[in-house]
Amino acid sequence: MKAEMIKRIVRAIADGSQEDLSRLAQRVVETERERGHERLAGELSQILAGGKSAKPSRPTTQDPGSHLRELPLSRRSGELLLSVLPRESLEHHMVLPPAVEERFARVEREYAARERLGAYGLRNRKRILLYGRPGCGKSLGAQRLAWNTGLPLLKVRFDALISSFFGESATNLRAVFDAARERPCVLLLDECDFIARSRTSGRDIGEASRIVNSLLQLMEEYDAPGLLVATTNIDTELDNALFRRFDEILEVPPPGPAEIEQLLKMTLSAVEVSPSVKWRPLVGKLAGSSAAIVVKVARDAAKAAVLEGKKVVTQTLLEGAIADRRCEGEDAAGA
Repeated sequence: MKAEMIKRIVRAIADGSQEDLSRLAQRVVETERERGHERLAGELSQILAGGKSAKPSRPTTQDPGSHLRELPLSRRSGELLLSVLPRESLEHHMVLPPAVEERFARVEREYAARERLGAYGLRNRKRILLYGRPGCGKSLGAQRLAWNTGLPLLKVRFDALISSFFGESATNLRAVFDAARERPCVLLLDECDFIARSRTSGRDIGEASRIVNSLLQLMEEYDAPGLLVATTNIDTELDNALFRRFDEILEVPPPGPAEIEQLLKMTLSAVEVSPSVKWRPLVGKLAGSSAAIVVKVARDAAKAAVLEGKKVVTQTLLEGAIADRRCEGEDAAGA
């Protein structure tokens, strides 16, 4: 058994977390099965099944907020430097072009096979950069990676991390990376533009340059058991040295016609849709829209159907939702 797995089991015992122990035990079973040790995997599965049937479930007495107290705090303000996104709140269904989908899936496959890769001296992709225009689904991509790997998602709170005091921002950043090393997670640096801008951009504000240097060093040393995911709307102003530290750089593109139609249908899957809906004209009207806008259009049409008592999404409702979004865009542009 790998040293990292042993540490995680001991940590779960120390925390008194039966749920973590059960999950880790199941992972041991899966690992043995992947290695071809079918007999051992079967025996371990029987032990697990026997333990579950012999012991009635009991409500846990563990403080549900205990994991939050373990998160790093800003030394000066005492604010949490990370926020936890509960698994049940993760939105993980994405519609991507096949080539992009395959690259996301490759990251997930490599994480699942990280121990097998390690046996050959190979390392799974751990440091992922997602970039693209606003609303294209970068944050959703991070949630998807967390969901499919089974890792908790911890989001860096830049509002608490950044400080005007000399060296404090870098200290906070190191505390965040230390926390990710202690417990496997997807560490999300969402919209990291502020701390990752080029050191030669001429817009150094306070500690910005020092933060970039600290981030470069921490990423160079990054060897946590989970994943590091950074998202940005830009790529031209990020420090070039930062790009070299990522194992995978993925552009999340706006949806094409096929993706728009699939997004509409997927978002409307929980409601009844009129069989007379003509998708091609709707897709044409949404050409160039971000994935976020397409999803909002579908949801707006579904809500309108419920509020009007029709309970069926029609062509008229969908076209009305598209027209509303266009008006909002024009109003925003005019403002």
